[in-house]
Amino acid sequence: MTALLEARPAVDEERPTRDRVKRPSLPRRVADALLTAVGKVAAIAVLLAVWETAPRLGLVDATFLPPFSTVVDAWWRLATSGQLLDNTGASLARSLSGFGLAVAVAVPLGLLIGWYKPVATLLGPLLEVFRNTAALALLPVFVLLLGIGETSKIAIVFYACTWPILLNTISAVRGVDPTLLRLAKSVDLSGFRLFQKVILPASVPTVFTGIRLAGAVSILVLVAAEMVGAKAGLGYLINASQFNFAIPQMYAGIITISAIGVVFNQVLVALERRFTSWRVPVGS
Repeated sequence: MTALLEARPAVDEERPTRDRVKRPSLPRRVADALLTAVGKVAAIAVLLAVWETAPRLGLVDATFLPPFSTVVDAWWRLATSGQLLDNTGASLARSLSGFGLAVAVAVPLGLLIGWYKPVATLLGPLLEVFRNTAALALLPVFVLLLGIGETSKIAIVFYACTWPILLNTISAVRGVDPTLLRLAKSVDLSGFRLFQKVILPASVPTVFTGIRLAGAVSILVLVAAEMVGAKAGLGYLINASQFNFAIPQMYAGIITISAIGVVFNQVLVALERRFTSWRVPVGS
């Protein structure tokens, strides 16, 4: 027993270096994070400064590109009057509904198509036809079939979001490292356990790439759809402002859409990190 205890430190000292991943110190990580944040803020500040000064110096026509401060004033008036909140709420309800339905349908279907070859053979021709058909090209069809109400707008968002998620999920399942599959099969894992323990965890990063792409698509497509036959929504606000030549209000709506897109993407990034916390960061 004494000999074993004495030998233990020697074993610890000979542990592979990969078990002792060197991470930067806390002050270094904080400094890197602050430097990155300062860089991002500086880039945005430069853009806004150019936006503010270019119209005032006559470099661009202030009628069509008003100073940023004028746009902020218009945004504030829309916010205090309640118009911005109402239109943003309408857009978010449609966008999140279509996006959520797309995730609920496309992820299981993509896993099924990627894992079971007969399903892929059966649905392959249909996927090839519809994946190459732009969502906005089908907008008149959705309007004719479902009307100009909420259903058609949610349906067009659902259709547009389905393809990034579905195709990335299929690619994720088919791109699992063959070495992992061979190792799993060598320990006699059943088909279901192989799928649960190997395929799903290995597919998560690529699936989330598709989900993030779909998150951006859900907003862009909806804004275009709201410009046709809508009476509320950020797309409607932008279109109505342009039609009435209320240019600052138009830019206020565009800024709101950009802000929503950034926030939506950051939420999805946080969820991705939560579900892929097992991954070792590159460079560790």
